[in-house]
Amino acid sequence: MTRFTVQVSQNPYLARDSNEVHAVVSISAAAGEEGGGGNLPVIRGRLAEAFIVDTSGSMGGEKIHAAIEALEKAIHLLHEDAMFCVIGGNDTGTVIAPLLPATAANKVTACREVRSLNANGGTAMSTWLAAAARELRKAPAAIPHALLLTDGRNESESESTLIGVLRECEGKFQCDARGVGTDWIPEQLRLISSKLLGTIDIIPGPADIEKDFQAVLESALGKTVADVSLRVWTPLGATVEFCKLVYPQTADLTDRARPAATNAQSVDFPTGAWGSEKRDYHLCIKVKPGAVGQKMCAGRVSLMLSRGTAEEKLSDAMVLAQWTDDETQSAVINAAVAHYTGQAELADTIQQGLSARAAGNEQVATRLLGRAVQIAADTNPETMKLLRKVVEIEDEKQGTVKLRKGVRAEDEFALDTRSTKTVRVVKAAKVAEAEPA
Repeated sequence: MTRFTVQVSQNPYLARDSNEVHAVVSISAAAGEEGGGGNLPVIRGRLAEAFIVDTSGSMGGEKIHAAIEALEKAIHLLHEDAMFCVIGGNDTGTVIAPLLPATAANKVTACREVRSLNANGGTAMSTWLAAAARELRKAPAAIPHALLLTDGRNESESESTLIGVLRECEGKFQCDARGVGTDWIPEQLRLISSKLLGTIDIIPGPADIEKDFQAVLESALGKTVADVSLRVWTPLGATVEFCKLVYPQTADLTDRARPAATNAQSVDFPTGAWGSEKRDYHLCIKVKPGAVGQKMCAGRVSLMLSRGTAEEKLSDAMVLAQWTDDETQSAVINAAVAHYTGQAELADTIQQGLSARAAGNEQVATRLLGRAVQIAADTNPETMKLLRKVVEIEDEKQGTVKLRKGVRAEDEFALDTRSTKTVRVVKAAKVAEAEPA
């Protein structure tokens, strides 16, 4: 059983003529016993896993052998109530093992097919994803997930082709994308992982594939429910400016908004599959300015579970607003909002700084990565460790840095791919559960 709770952290006080309400929506999903109180229990779903392995020519030698070994071990880790398939990818996506239950016999058969994989051809990732989508469609009631491994660049097709297939795959399954070595392009895998609500990371070398596969699969096996959306209702005249996942990583969901079927004033944002975990979302609602002293419900946030044509509300909370002339009230930035605004800036600054460095613009790269150091020094120790491998830090507070010479490509890739990982705010402001006084 899984139970959900939704809470809102915000400063509801707005200055005269202000029209933007910011709030951090914190969602917790926890395993619980039936009848233990709380909201509606969600029954555990079965996993349907698609293993997508690059078999293009660049994967030859040690990489393809390590991938085969890691894939075999991952298959044997699957629970028998799960389902799985294997897709080999080069110029086309080939079904190596069709979607079947993870019985002992089916695992043995699939592993025999996996051992026959060899590296040849080019790279057209859209065909890999399309093949996975076709297989996962065979288990409509399962929790669909894909693990994609590549070592190269998507060179055998146009970006528009990949984007078109990703659009078709959105909402059909989630995908964690991994690049082994440093000959792939982080932005390409980030496009896949962001569109399909997954993660991106570097696997430094072939020897590390097995460990990463196991970590990704353990996370997938921990998911208990899919088809959960974040519904935001706003009153007439108000609109959702943006909705962003801000913990455990950053991802802008604004353009994923879909009108709710049951209410013209509500929009739904996808959240993907859930296990026992916590996530935070930064929500901004634009409202019509009210008179000083006026109070309003600027929005209601609900977590909705889809069950075929039916849906259930799992938990909800209000976003409030009250206009005031008291600057000591309106000038306060909620601690959670401030923290996650900084984390989003940190990710953007790192990616822009690394791009400037790659383009040879060291002055811009130094300024941007210096700013990243300023933010990370107080808020994100793991990112700070990665930054130290790329820059020499002279003054954390001032953001004074020098670009290191001879930086390993693996360290730059790690900083790039992990720039979107965030740290949860330690002391969020008091959760707003009632109207402001």
